[in-house]
Amino acid sequence: MDIFSVTVMLFLIMDPLGNLPIFASILRHIDPKKRRQVLIRELLFALVIMLSFLYAGEAILNFLNLRSESVSIAGGIILFLIAIKMIFPSPGGVAGLAAGEEPFIVPMAIPLMAGPSILAALILLAHTDSNRMGDWTIALVSAWAMSAVILMFYKLFTRLLGEKGLTAVERLMGMVLVMIAVQMLLDGISNYLKTAAAI
Repeated sequence: MDIFSVTVMLFLIMDPLGNLPIFASILRHIDPKKRRQVLIRELLFALVIMLSFLYAGEAILNFLNLRSESVSIAGGIILFLIAIKMIFPSPGGVAGLAAGEEPFIVPMAIPLMAGPSILAALILLAHTDSNRMGDWTIALVSAWAMSAVILMFYKLFTRLLGEKGLTAVERLMGMVLVMIAVQMLLDGISNYLKTAAAI
């Protein structure tokens, strides 16, 4: 894969448009003067986490004696729980934060921006061709930058869609996330059974 293809793939996995309703929901409870500061901080946290997994993810998995199937299954479970909260929102919202409470790393940086899907993809990229880490870094930073620009203009999308529109998009994306989560679970279980059968 070339840099452009990997950039597009990572951008689609990050899904900034799908995250817009959740980010808007979290940020609207924060002091307007601090919103941009919080958003930039969380985006930078997400970038650092993703770069860490790109360069050290496989080593961490090997150290903990975990397999890539574990990443897929765990990612599917986390996504499923987030999707259920999107479809059936609780009083604390998708993030489970009290009104006015600032998010810190969780849930904006992890798992919304640097989610299990993107972390698994980065580990697999590094595992597939470790000689092209420079290319993968450029692709990751490019995809993150495009996602960050979209999320920085969340107010524009909020005005265009309105409260009901955001709620509708959030629940629709929840349904999509349920399907993605189930697929990740099935892929992880399938790969695990294939590996176990080969042994």
